[in-house]
Amino acid sequence: MQTYSHQLASDILCTDQLGKIVCVGRNYADHAKELNNPVPKQPLLFIKPATAAVSMYQPIAIPQNLGACHHELEMAILIGEPLTQASEQQVEKAVVGIALGLDLTLRDVQDELKAKGQPWERAKAFDGSCPLSAFIEADGVDLQALDIQLEINGVLKQSGNTGGMLFSVVTLLQEISRSFTLLPGDVVLTGTPAGVGPLQNGDRLKASLGDLITIETTVIPAVAGTTGGGI
Repeated sequence: MQTYSHQLASDILCTDQLGKIVCVGRNYADHAKELNNPVPKQPLLFIKPATAAVSMYQPIAIPQNLGACHHELEMAILIGEPLTQASEQQVEKAVVGIALGLDLTLRDVQDELKAKGQPWERAKAFDGSCPLSAFIEADGVDLQALDIQLEINGVLKQSGNTGGMLFSVVTLLQEISRSFTLLPGDVVLTGTPAGVGPLQNGDRLKASLGDLITIETTVIPAVAGTTGGGI
């Protein structure tokens, strides 16, 4: 498995080494409803390890023979300063980059785990489960006014706006920092809009974050012993 390092715009002063990926579930009400999940009253958090991250500029390898692997396109936040019990001002200063991220989810596996009341890591944290784009500088960008879209084979599947988040970026980072410390190089995935669904081998993806980031890639089968296949 190749070692992942952040791809950073030249004006981002931050380590390129990833620590952890903090994910936020059900942060768009329409996504919670499409999966028949209750809308949370506080952020629903889970973590992917650094080994989940891969470059989104390479073909996306999905596990085979483990049921449906769903796409969940999200805005990713790069942390540039430590955050513990952070104030709004500290959070705003610590957000140094934004990117696109995919929270790949083994939905059948997740449903089985949820039915047993067990954690989701087997469905969410496998190698290759978090493709990330390069990070661009966040200063001057309204993080709550960005369209986020995913097309598959030319058909629009996910379309939302970060203004539809139940918990804003600032609120999310403050809430996370009250539970555990965020460190430079950590990434926070901020939730996905409605329209999630299964990926198929050979799918052509086009993902965009406003007019700031656009990526085209393809889906391939993961092979045992390579990124995405070691589960």
